[in-house]
Amino acid sequence: MEHLRLIKENVAAIDVGSEKMHVSVGGNTPRVFGTMTVDVNGLVEWLKSQGVKSVAMEATGVYWMYAYGQLEEAGLEVVVVNGRYVKNLPGRKSDMSDAQWLATAHAHGMLRGGFVPPSEIRRLQDYLRLRQDQITMAASHVQHMQKALERMNIKFHDVISSITGVSGLKVVRAILKGERDPQRLLDLCDVQIQKKKANRVRESLRGIWRKEHLFALKQALEAWDFYQTQIEECDKQIQEVLAQLSGAIEESGDPRPGKPGGINGPHFKGFHQMLVKLCGGQDLTKLPGMGDYSLLLILGEVGLDLTKWPTEKHFTAWLGLAPGVRSSGKRRRREARHPNHAGRLFCNLGRSLAQSVDKGFGGFYRRLKSRRGGLVANKALARKIAVMFWRMMVHGKDYVEYGLKKYTERAAQSEQSLLRKLARKHGMTLVPETNNLQTVHG
Repeated sequence: MEHLRLIKENVAAIDVGSEKMHVSVGGNTPRVFGTMTVDVNGLVEWLKSQGVKSVAMEATGVYWMYAYGQLEEAGLEVVVVNGRYVKNLPGRKSDMSDAQWLATAHAHGMLRGGFVPPSEIRRLQDYLRLRQDQITMAASHVQHMQKALERMNIKFHDVISSITGVSGLKVVRAILKGERDPQRLLDLCDVQIQKKKANRVRESLRGIWRKEHLFALKQALEAWDFYQTQIEECDKQIQEVLAQLSGAIEESGDPRPGKPGGINGPHFKGFHQMLVKLCGGQDLTKLPGMGDYSLLLILGEVGLDLTKWPTEKHFTAWLGLAPGVRSSGKRRRREARHPNHAGRLFCNLGRSLAQSVDKGFGGFYRRLKSRRGGLVANKALARKIAVMFWRMMVHGKDYVEYGLKKYTERAAQSEQSLLRKLARKHGMTLVPETNNLQTVHG
């Protein structure tokens, strides 16, 4: 590769491991550093003494994150690359280490860095992902509660909508305190449950109260309560980060009715206003299926500056929602892309719109599903939502929902235009069917 022109000078590369880091400056023999804090600080100082201005590294697990943060704080440019793409580059010598190869490729401008959010967004992302893990773990203990009730042949969780709702928790806590009378347990439920499901609830609360299963129910409830406390503490940290990102905000509360965070989302004052301010005054919850919590999760993955992706096609390709294309001469073939974490969030939004009866996106999903199947339709719908998200964030365009009827009319016009085109191709004329035929009576 010596014949290639150097694009970047004063570059280095780091092969990051759990215990050692191999560092090469300009493709020279690597130097080995440890991964302790003092070793990483020494690495940063050494790179600065070598006049290094740009560093490349592979995204290996979570090992690269601390080193990335330290290098970033030191003012060095850090390029995080996908190891799979680097290995496919031609010209690597067998006796060249990973660090040397990365440094050589980086110096010749052959590496393309991936997207890494700014430090403040990474902080928000850490809290949000931790919160998602806590929700998942809490859900597993809900299953443990249901299992304990099933072992006692208590079918209460099958009769009501949620065992972790207000009525469900009141009944479970009363059972653990020793209450066994079905009528008294029914009296703890919501008025609507007592009115519509009284007999079923009473019968569902008759079973065999075995000590070992009551113990399992008690431990599952305590574990669920613990994770609710953890989630609340996480919400306080998320609120603090959002307040710092959006600036000072009045504690006036969310003006909209209902819970601003949705079922699993954070519930604190000013949540919706903070998100609007973060998005430059744009209310992105106008997008179909987009709630405050969904928007927060997406912002935690993509950040606030979507100009990092020059076009909407770059954005949807990065999300993994657009098919890749590989060209060779006249041959073109598609390559499958798999949605990343942010892409899966948009897919979740698409699933929530699949059965909508008044949204144009719902009509688009069902129309495509009939021809290509549900998986393709969901991914295509997720891409459409992502495109609108990018346009609103970058260009400030507003979203207008025209409804299912308008979408159906436009789809019909497209089909008719295609039919007329096919008819002309085969020398035919398309004649509309008329309903004014005369009826002959005998």
